[in-house]
Amino acid sequence: MLTLTLCLFIACLLPYLAKIPVVIMMKKQPGGYDNKHPRTQQAALTGIGARAVAAHQNSFESLIIFSTAALTAIATHNTSCLIQGLAIFHLISRGIYHLLYLLNWATLRSTLWTLGSLSSLGILWLCIP
Repeated sequence: MLTLTLCLFIACLLPYLAKIPVVIMMKKQPGGYDNKHPRTQQAALTGIGARAVAAHQNSFESLIIFSTAALTAIATHNTSCLIQGLAIFHLISRGIYHLLYLLNWATLRSTLWTLGSLSSLGILWLCIP
């Protein structure tokens, strides 16, 4: 259970870590980081900045399914090595996914997105009695 709890904690941090490249790209804009209207500034980013915003937003989307899966596993006391491995794999795939998004490697990125999503769905599937 500790592994799943730690994975859940790390997964909750990922969207905020994914914000770092967004902030860096916003600071590089004329006038620097616009704290009064950051979403307007983010919407104007292009290239790697726009990809960083998309990766950041996708991190929140991914957190929904993973947290549901991890909490279901914890609540149903399904904390097998396979479920823990799927949780760890999810985190690794999300980290690589984010890097691939920034590098604009779309096909490989989509493959990692699929595998990460399937790992969360796999956890849920394994919790069905």
